[in-house]
Amino acid sequence: MFTGLIETTGVIVRSERTPGGVRLLLGSALPVAELSLGESIAVDGVCLTVTSFAEKGFTVDVSPESLAATTLGAKKNGARVNLERALKLSDRLGGHLVSGHVDGQAALLSVRRTGEFTRLEFSAPAALLSLMIVKGSVAIDGISLTINTVETSSFSVMIIPHTIEHTTLRERTPGDRVNIENDMIGKYVEKFVRAGSAQGVTRELLGKYNFL
Repeated sequence: MFTGLIETTGVIVRSERTPGGVRLLLGSALPVAELSLGESIAVDGVCLTVTSFAEKGFTVDVSPESLAATTLGAKKNGARVNLERALKLSDRLGGHLVSGHVDGQAALLSVRRTGEFTRLEFSAPAALLSLMIVKGSVAIDGISLTINTVETSSFSVMIIPHTIEHTTLRERTPGDRVNIENDMIGKYVEKFVRAGSAQGVTRELLGKYNFL
């Protein structure tokens, strides 16, 4: 489990094909001595496992499913990625609950400066947009952000200077694709509502238990 608060960015030093997948060697400022084999780490919002260590870096294996569902399959050597180690139970939850299981991809439509802030608008499939609400949370490349607007085929977020400076969002240009993970609570509510509708559960009953 993660919070969507990026610790640092890293760089893909080497990407090599493995049977069915890809092995990435990542260089970063993370203290390698504090990492453990087998621990989880979010790479651009994708939950991966540390499999080995190198000088000032570590490797992760990306499965075929992750390659198909996320942007990691298109990353080249030298590409920068957002990194976050897994949440400790004693940590403050400064962002929101992020599982590292990407729901889909969105494409950056526009970047617009508003004073010191930056507004990013993304086009996204209807399946992703249906789970977004204004002022709700979304993880974009693993970054916990607040949704500013939700339209028929797009949504936008407003980025503070700190986030632009310390994540890969500063490098994004229109046309770039990003990983999207919708808010976990919203996904559970949608499932409960759909299940309730299929079983004939009334809206009054769902409202009683705060599902609506």
